[in-house]
Amino acid sequence: MATVGRYNTLKVLRETSSGYFLDGEELGDILLPGKYAPKGMKEGEEIEVFLYFDSEDRLIATKEEPYCEVGEFALLEIIEVNAVGAFLNWGLQKDLLVPFREQKVKMEPGSWHVVHVYLDEQTNRIAASAKVDKFLDKEPATYKPGDEVELFIYGPCPLGYNAIINNSHWGMLYSGEVFQPLNRGEHITGYINKVREDGKIDLNLYPAGYKKSSTSAELIVEYLKRKNGFMPLTDKSPADEIYETFGISKKNFKMAVGSLYKSRVIEIGQNGIRLVE
Repeated sequence: MATVGRYNTLKVLRETSSGYFLDGEELGDILLPGKYAPKGMKEGEEIEVFLYFDSEDRLIATKEEPYCEVGEFALLEIIEVNAVGAFLNWGLQKDLLVPFREQKVKMEPGSWHVVHVYLDEQTNRIAASAKVDKFLDKEPATYKPGDEVELFIYGPCPLGYNAIINNSHWGMLYSGEVFQPLNRGEHITGYINKVREDGKIDLNLYPAGYKKSSTSAELIVEYLKRKNGFMPLTDKSPADEIYETFGISKKNFKMAVGSLYKSRVIEIGQNGIRLVE
């Protein structure tokens, strides 16, 4: 069944002057506007699209890529506030609404907030909420130590970092177990360390027995692996960006990059550094 607010693979039904109509199954025929359609599409072939409501509240398909889907958490920027609520930039032409009732603090244009994206059952529209607790699983977690999980970094706290596990439970990364910079809103792979008797979950960024990085070069290589082999930083990048990303000085960064380059571990381009396969 096709799902609003998520990616779907749908079959092309027919071409019109407005674009292509896709088979939305129970949702009916769904228009993929011509400006989003790849050239040469034919009736009967399948295409992956994202489904959402346009500015006229019509369900449409798009090849644009939103920053998040329904059921996920994201750190997004407020671009407008009006009498209806606050509107977030989520990568699509129509901005994402945070109704006033779903705001924890007053939202101002230019500010960034962690929100959960959901499908409003009353209006059947996609919206966002900053009240993330009510979207987390209230049942006790069944994770086991060593389980690999997806973490969403909610933000720093006195003990380390609060993280959301698999979009369902709170977890904690303690400062003494974090050996790399973490950014609010970042998605990262993590591991279950312990599920406490009170239900709280301790996390690690490394599997049991993994040797943690002790050098700047190792930090850079690990970061590249987490970022699919590329980062938009070079030895000419500002020192504050380097420190924010790696927690090291620009001098140490340049030395580490030079060593990795000489060892043919990385390639350096005008726009960034790439890990050699």
